[in-house]
Amino acid sequence: MFETRPNRDAEVALVGRSNVGKSTLMRELTGHDFDTGGSPGVTREPNHYDWASEDFVITDLPGFGFMSGVDEDHREQIKTNIVHYLEEYAENVLVAVLVVDGKSVIDIIDRHSGPDEIPYDVEMFHFLRDLEIPVVVAVNKMDKVDDRDERLNELCDRLGLYPPWKQWQETIAPITAKQGQIEPLNEAVREHLHEQQRDDLFKFF
Repeated sequence: MFETRPNRDAEVALVGRSNVGKSTLMRELTGHDFDTGGSPGVTREPNHYDWASEDFVITDLPGFGFMSGVDEDHREQIKTNIVHYLEEYAENVLVAVLVVDGKSVIDIIDRHSGPDEIPYDVEMFHFLRDLEIPVVVAVNKMDKVDDRDERLNELCDRLGLYPPWKQWQETIAPITAKQGQIEPLNEAVREHLHEQQRDDLFKFF
């Protein structure tokens, strides 16, 4: 189990596969550069970012799923640790941000959908909902996507949300973290914070 969490009550957690841009998004949100190590899956422990005067932390959980050079046992262990972390702190996590790569997410989901296989992203989305943690899916790298609405509608369909995506703007947030275009995510996160009477945290988003 990850033991590094600072003693903070409220939390926003970033989850997602390796290489979808979680660390870049974390940098955009916090203004702080984390050592991302350059190779996928290098974040094996969570990155936590907190503020001295605030009872609040933003956490970037390690990437799950395939990572080159990482054996399957280790991958499964990371996934188990992420699941345990989210279960343990479900009361504290006001919003979970599931980061996906807009360009490849549909292909990846479809490739791993079968009679006895649930794709990680879909599984994680429903797992978070089962924990009653509000989820925002940050669909990153949208600058590389041509058929934007179609792609986002397809993603809704795969997640079990009835398209069109535009009726799910508190759940589906198209962003390009590298270019600092994360306003749809900030708005969605604020929406969920507001529902939990935490407008005091708007300044972070």
